Amino acid sequence: MLLIKNAKIYTMAGKVIENGDILIENGKIKDIGVGLNDQHEAVINAEGLIATPGLIDAHTHIGVMNFEKDKYSDDANEMTKHSTPSLDIRYSIDLTSKDFRHTYPNGITSVAIIPGSGNVIGGLGVASKTYGANIFNMVIKNPIAMKVALGGNPIGTYGSKGNTPMTRMAVAKLLMDTLTEAKEYFKKKEEYANNPKKLPLYNEEMESFMPVFNKEIQLKVHCTQFDMLTAIEIANKFELKLSIEHAWGAKNFIDEIVQCGCDVVFGPIGVMRSFGECDPIDIESVYELDNRGVNVAIMTDSPILSVDCLIHQAGEAVREGCSVDRALRMITINAAKILGIEDRVGSLKVGKDADIVLFEGMPLFDTNAKVKYTIIDGEIVYKS
Repeated sequence: MLLIKNAKIYTMAGKVIENGDILIENGKIKDIGVGLNDQHEAVINAEGLIATPGLIDAHTHIGVMNFEKDKYSDDANEMTKHSTPSLDIRYSIDLTSKDFRHTYPNGITSVAIIPGSGNVIGGLGVASKTYGANIFNMVIKNPIAMKVALGGNPIGTYGSKGNTPMTRMAVAKLLMDTLTEAKEYFKKKEEYANNPKKLPLYNEEMESFMPVFNKEIQLKVHCTQFDMLTAIEIANKFELKLSIEHAWGAKNFIDEIVQCGCDVVFGPIGVMRSFGECDPIDIESVYELDNRGVNVAIMTDSPILSVDCLIHQAGEAVREGCSVDRALRMITINAAKILGIEDRVGSLKVGKDADIVLFEGMPLFDTNAKVKYTIIDGEIVYKS
């Protein structure tokens, strides 16, 4: 057992608890309250510290893209054909990547690891803890989403070679054609369930869409600017759950996003403003979307931006008008809900995984706030 004593606890599940205690047993939160019995327990005296749920980055490529000198690799994009829906990102994850070593010391205890955006349909992503020796044991949920990309990335991959897609209209058609094919495949499976002779041949790529059509996982769609309208149109047409990823330029489509009821994973906020998709880095839309009831999370897109920037990204949302509590939700419970792992992480409640961060100073507000302890599954994995 481990007992955290006298912390200011931001549970993300109710009121802030002053001078609160958290009791941990067998990797889970056993109790939260004030004045819990500390006999015969390992105790962390957290007086003067802030306790939060472990932070969650809802969109990364850590361990599958490596930008280290003399060690460049991209195992996130299988760019041999424009759609590879059945690929499982777990088999590309390199736990020796330095990016993992920047997670838990900065309070990040869970991440979404997803395919890149080189293909129209890139494959299936997972949610994972950030500390461990075996990725298959670290995974919280598999899969969490089908990764899709609209706009410039697949066009750049294939159009530059004279192949389809060369335009946004081709990207949209390829996605809709694949979804239509999958829908017809499942329709025939249902129609001929009692007639084996007429059943369609098993198709692994089509089968990978089953959790998508069952709304067990989302389409996680890389899109910016007016591509967001395309993503909303397609998700509505096929009645699918949608998460808009990046969402630069969302300020121009607030009403459509709100009406859609989709999630948004915004960022990276700190990316360089440049041409094309990176032109409208409209940080202020994060506040407006949250204010209008959209479930918003913030990402680093690591290693595009270093994963340790997550807390600074959320701090920028505070600078644009979000309260600390609302911005903290964007890197804890909001992110967990988007990834479908809120039953285990994202808030501090009895029965949930004991993923906890203790800060000296108020994170997102105090620029000098520092992580003092990171706890994953009840184990202290970092102590400053």
